[in-house]
Amino acid sequence: MNGVWGLKGAWRYGAAALLIGGWAMPATAADLGGDCCADLEERVAELEATTARKGNRKVSLTISGWVNENVIWWDDGHESNAYVGTNPVEQSRFRFVGEAKITPDWSAGYVLEIGVWGGNSSRFDQNSPDGSTGANTLLVRKSSWYLKSSTYGKVTVGQDSTTTYHLLDDADTTMTRNFYDAEGAPDYYQNFFLRNKAGGQVGGGSGLRWSDALRGFNNSTPGDSGRRNIIRYDTPTIAGFTVSASWGEDDIWDMLVAYKQTFGDFNFNARAGYGNSTDGASTPCQGSSSAPYNGMNCEWWGVAAQLQHVPTGLYVYSGYGNQHNDTRAEAVTVNADLVDKNDLTWLVQGGIEQKWLPLGKTNFFGEYRRDEGGSNVTATGTIQTQGSSINTWAVGAAQNIEAAEMTMYLVYQHVDGNVTVGGAQNTAATDLSAMQQVIAGAKINF
Repeated sequence: MNGVWGLKGAWRYGAAALLIGGWAMPATAADLGGDCCADLEERVAELEATTARKGNRKVSLTISGWVNENVIWWDDGHESNAYVGTNPVEQSRFRFVGEAKITPDWSAGYVLEIGVWGGNSSRFDQNSPDGSTGANTLLVRKSSWYLKSSTYGKVTVGQDSTTTYHLLDDADTTMTRNFYDAEGAPDYYQNFFLRNKAGGQVGGGSGLRWSDALRGFNNSTPGDSGRRNIIRYDTPTIAGFTVSASWGEDDIWDMLVAYKQTFGDFNFNARAGYGNSTDGASTPCQGSSSAPYNGMNCEWWGVAAQLQHVPTGLYVYSGYGNQHNDTRAEAVTVNADLVDKNDLTWLVQGGIEQKWLPLGKTNFFGEYRRDEGGSNVTATGTIQTQGSSINTWAVGAAQNIEAAEMTMYLVYQHVDGNVTVGGAQNTAATDLSAMQQVIAGAKINF
């Protein structure tokens, strides 16, 4: 005790001496000399080196994003395996958002968003866990600037979302939007090769994939568009309504009406949109982006809505999407009358999302999706498929962990159907071997 008291006393007397010296000799105290603050300076330098900096003090900078990785076990009825990769529904990414106030009503800003593929789960197939393309790559998802007014709305210029991007998906306001939205089902299996009941290859050459039968130009979902180089305008929200329009590429344009409102104990979210494109490269409704049909005229539209009872968490979410390629048969010289110019999808998801655990909300859901794919015609006029009927059903669960900004998910999905291959008259449909998948993963935000 005496030793401790001695140390305390010495500290107190030393502190008093320093204070008296500081009052008596301010000039000397201001010049403390070289080594006394070296450790402090080193710590400040270390903090500066690890801190995100903005280019100027007028524009704010926010860095955010998430990591979303999953394990997918699959069985096509004749072969099975398990792969690890980046979730294709909400890909891992990091985002830089800057904004500056011009006036109390006007602001300007920018978005730079980079996607990260470890293993590209949307490109998995029976031959490779890396799929056909995309593993270990970065992707510029968005690069745009904007001017925004609470009175007049927002104008965006650059690579960004067209108004019908996620047209069907964004009606979903529950946790399933992170891993199993309207595009979710085909995202996980679209690149796998089709197999018939006997396990044989379907189609000529190296074989056809599920995406060849599903036909939607954006993630195999008719009605949904993508990110493009555009000019976009969004109105302010008035009585729950927002109207948006965009134009770009050569040429693509679309428009959207969105509505979000609360009625008593119910939350309601709805969207409807329409788009048109004559740009076969940016909108491969026919052929592919590398070999587009330049005379193409493709249009798409869709509607989606979600209704949730807030006290119980029960909800229903549904969507319908249609894609029509008016020029799909133009390059076909033999049996052009067999070409089906229309592709459609519809889905319904029901579930419950509620906070039963202190960790965060829990979600249980089931979904059924039906696709009626039209003809798959190449840019040179070859009919690869005349049409298809695909059924997908799934059940799943998710758990949010609020303390970690994390959502864990588990899904089982089953897909089957038939496809009519080739361009000959009176061709019978081929029954497909079912694909089963179990998807388990987590998305953590930062």
